Amino acid sequence: VGLVGLPNSGKSTLLSVLTDAKPKIANYEFTTLKPNLGIVNHRAYNTFVISDIPGIIKGASHGKGLGHNFLRHIERNSILCVLISAESKNFLKTFNILSQELKNYNTELNDKEKVLVISKCDLVEPKSFSKFKEDVILSIKNFKIHFISSLSMLGIQELKDILWQKLN
Repeated sequence: VGLVGLPNSGKSTLLSVLTDAKPKIANYEFTTLKPNLGIVNHRAYNTFVISDIPGIIKGASHGKGLGHNFLRHIERNSILCVLISAESKNFLKTFNILSQELKNYNTELNDKEKVLVISKCDLVEPKSFSKFKEDVILSIKNFKIHFISSLSMLGIQELKDILWQKLN
């Protein structure tokens, strides 16, 4: 499983929660400069490998940022876990940037199984969380969306179950 998203979308933090990996985590772009791997321990002693891919930016498919240096790592994953931070001002725009960069790099990446995850949901006021979820679901149609918080562990076990199910 490959964790894909813009810089600071919570990929490294999620990797550290799902596995025993200790990636560098910081609140600035491009903290992750090369993919980090971890092994997820799932129910009944099942395991799978997850990869934290450096953040994708607009223009990455044309070599901007770390560009081709890490996009090729995405090709090696059978499932892409696409993370969009709850801090995003426009979920659909973020989703479209990620989809377009993957497509521009290699059209076959669009055919890969994807799991769409809204991360950092602990940053949303609890009393407005239902409205937040509704807004996200309405903005990104045709995808089942999973809401998580790596810090509060919201949705983490469910995400493991979903990834395991899709892998098998």
